[in-house]
Order: sequence, then C-alpha cells, then structure tokens
Amino acid sequence: MRRLPVRPLAGLVTIGLLTLTGCGTQTAGPAAGAAAAGADRVIRAQQVMRLTTVHERTGMTLLEGPVFDEDGHLLVVDVTAPAGEAKVLRVDVGKRTSRPVYTDDRGAYTSAQFSPYDGRVYLTDFSHGDIVSLAPDGGDPRTFFSGEVDGARMNPDDLAFDREGNLYVSDSRGLSEGEATGRVVRIGREGRKATVLADGLAAPNGISFDTGYRGLWVSELTQNRISYLLLDGEGEVASRHTAIRVDGGIAQTDSIAVDADGNLYQALHGRPAMAVYDRHGERLATVEVPARAAEGLRSATNVAITPHGTRAYMTVSGPAGGFLYAFDAPAEGIRQSNGG
Repeated sequence: MRRLPVRPLAGLVTIGLLTLTGCGTQTAGPAAGAAAAGADRVIRAQQVMRLTTVHERTGMTLLEGPVFDEDGHLLVVDVTAPAGEAKVLRVDVGKRTSRPVYTDDRGAYTSAQFSPYDGRVYLTDFSHGDIVSLAPDGGDPRTFFSGEVDGARMNPDDLAFDREGNLYVSDSRGLSEGEATGRVVRIGREGRKATVLADGLAAPNGISFDTGYRGLWVSELTQNRISYLLLDGEGEVASRHTAIRVDGGIAQTDSIAVDADGNLYQALHGRPAMAVYDRHGERLATVEVPARAAEGLRSATNVAITPHGTRAYMTVSGPAGGFLYAFDAPAEGIRQSNGG
C-alpha cells in the first residue's frame, strides 16, 4: 500500500481511501487558588515498554483502547496496523512482554472494551462503521453491528457500556469535513436496535459514564470541550451542557476515562499528556511523559487504571513508536477507567 499523507485527527489516520482519522472560568478566592494549583501540578509518567514501531505500509503506528482482561493482562489496539500485522495485542505489564492476538484485512480499530453482558471484547472500526466482537482470547470474530443509523453510516470512535451491557458509541461523523454532525448512538446489547441519543456534536471522541451511571461525559474534538449528557433513567438524554472547556493549545481532546472518585482523565492528541479534572471541572493535574522522550511522541490517546488499584497505563504514540507509560492515578480504577 502506498503511503498517504497523515492528518492529525485525534488518534485517527488516513489509510487507503478512507479517512480515520486549565479549564472553565476561575473565580476569586480559595477555590480559584486550588484550581490554579491543580493546573500547575504535574504527574510524571514513566516508560514501561515500546509495543510497536512505525508500520512501513501505513507510515505510522497509533495505540489506543487499553483494557485489562480478567487475568490482569492489558489489551491494546493499533489503529494503523495493516492487514497481517497485530491489530490487537495482549500485554503482560509485569513481564513487559506482548503478543499479537488478532488481525484482519480491513478494520481500523480505535477502541476496545469488555462487555458486562457476554464477556466478549468489543472493537470500534472507525473506517467501516462496524462494531466487531471477539472472544476474550482474540478468537471467534463477529460483526456485532453494521450499517446505517438514521440514514447515515457511523464513524464509531470510542464506546461505553451501561450495567445491562448496552453500548453507547461516540460517532465522530463530520470530523474530516470540520462539521458538527457527530452523534452519540445507543446500540442495544443484542445489536438489533440503534438509536441516536444526541446529534450536532463537534467530532465526539471520548465517551464514559460517570460513577453512578447517571450521565455520559463526551469529548468534542474540534471544539476542545467536554460535554455532559444527563440521562433520564430510561437510556434517553434529559439534558446536555458544556461541562469543561479544555485549554489544550495545539492539542485536542481525545478519549476519556473516569476513576472511582469521579475524576476525568482527558487524553490529548497533539501532545503526549493527559489533563485530569474533578467532576466539577477543576483541573487537578496534568500527566506528562518526561521531556527527553516527548520529542518523538505526538499523543496520549487513552488510559486504563488497574481495577481496585491506582496504577495507570497510558497509550502514547508518535514517530518514535507506540509505547505504554505508567503513573499513579489520584484514585482507583473502575469499569469507566478500563477500556473504551
């Protein structure tokens, strides 16, 4: 495959003819001082291992969707891996080893998460609009969902599951055109019914439930903001508003994770870093890789925090390759900080 030019589209790339691709207003007084202090706090992430190098056929590597399986191994997807090379890898973070578990000849997978309903791992194929599921060992691939939703094919980026196993997908339509035509789509756990819950979004990327499953945090890439969608208890959106405006500079909002205290981990495309906020929108810290490594890295796309622990593993990529970096998170990991 000839090499095509790359577009910096928050963890999405050009393959073949298909395009993948602090905060808020501060007030005077102690609260503003605390927010400013949080904006200045830096959590240093340390390199665990390099997982991939730049693929000759696609001209890049891009790691995404870290998720722990029941055995404590980490599954990671490589968005830009060509046919025949590993599109899903399983990592033993203790031994610092990895092995391929899945590949195919068409998918460009941007996220991974295990379903609480059937225990399978679900992948979003951004370029074809499909949701694919695998057995936990990477075998038995199935197309869970394909086709149009309300007359338009999806560009599914990230996903989140509710307690019953229904899927909530960030559909990043309009990304390449720069139009606010993105959606949040709910797909029933059997894969038969898909419903648009919200539209008019600016290239939605990250999506995660809050700790009580009362609402969804959704990052809008081309507006560098995080929106909050309050749900009505029946899976429908009762209201939505801009919750956090991310001061990213050249970086843009990528995936989102939520820890046991309700803190948000906002990944950044265009900078190998993550911004950490509390649920009220105050900036708590910035997770950064060491300055000596940052030159060869372009983005930190996502994070998985060890369930019931605070060790966090961040996927970081760039011309230097695809890496795992680790840091100590401010709170423990839960489902909302494990995949998606």
